[in-house]
Amino acid sequence: MNYNATSGARHPAQKGSRKKRVSDTAAMNAPTYPPPYNPYASAMPGNMPPNMTMYDDRGAVPPPYTSNADYSHVHANAPPMDQGFSIPSQFLNEPLVANVAMQYGQALVGSGKQLVDRELEKYVPVSRLKYYFAVDTGYVTRKLGLLFFPFTHSDWSVKYEQDEPVQPRYEINAPDLYIPTMAYVTYVLVAGLVLGMQDRFSPEMLGIQASSALAWTVFEILVELITLYITNIQTNLKTLDLLAYGGYKYVGIIYAVLLSLVFHKTGYYIGLIYCSISLAFFLVRTLKVQILPVGSSPHHHDPYIHNSGNKRRLYILLFVAGIQPLLMWWLSFHLVSPPVPKS
Repeated sequence: MNYNATSGARHPAQKGSRKKRVSDTAAMNAPTYPPPYNPYASAMPGNMPPNMTMYDDRGAVPPPYTSNADYSHVHANAPPMDQGFSIPSQFLNEPLVANVAMQYGQALVGSGKQLVDRELEKYVPVSRLKYYFAVDTGYVTRKLGLLFFPFTHSDWSVKYEQDEPVQPRYEINAPDLYIPTMAYVTYVLVAGLVLGMQDRFSPEMLGIQASSALAWTVFEILVELITLYITNIQTNLKTLDLLAYGGYKYVGIIYAVLLSLVFHKTGYYIGLIYCSISLAFFLVRTLKVQILPVGSSPHHHDPYIHNSGNKRRLYILLFVAGIQPLLMWWLSFHLVSPPVPKS
């Protein structure tokens, strides 16, 4: 073994020379990996894109990130922001969904209408009222002629179809509420006209006329119903039938009051007497066929019950027919005879 005296000697560093950095070659050649991808970092202003490191290749800190850089590739595959709101509209635009929704809506409206009609039918017989207003111009003309000239009419029976009376437009003997309603309104208007011609008109007087006529009509119907109940007469008459027959008197009242405008009291009483007689005749002949015959009673073989039943029917017919002239006079005499001025 040779000994070299200078082999372990260290040369002093020369002045001005630069020290070299000694590093591990294995560490220098090791691969570098980017940081984990943060999906929320790119959506926040001022953050760095996921492919950038904290230091550049020179070891210096890069300048702050600005929003002028284009990072649209980060959201290239992201769904649009309004996609969640467009799905319902596209779903509703489908023909099948639209048809189902329309059918459901129609069924809901139909069930609601049936519920309202059923609840309303408990208090107001709407379906029954439609029968009394099923009239036309021809029926109204023929019915008014029958009210003024009932003496020439022969057939007073009411035709039935499937156990239901035929509508008034097809049967002149059937009761209706159209003529009584229009006659009541016309009576109030004619009363206002007459009061105005006599310098006695006022809005309060017009309301008094309307309410008074309505109150007397209700009172008349109640008295007739109570009489039928007390006398125990079996009849096919309904409350609306009595209301219709009692409302025909306003036709005669209008005729008598209009005659008074031309012929004064003489014309009024002539018209009132004639209309009273014609209406009473009309009611007797009409109501006679509406009362249940005695032959249908289980006791029709008993002569006593037979005679008493006929008397009760006769009394009710005379009562209904006889009360009409009194009500016609009571509701119209003050329109013809003005009050005597106080001295």
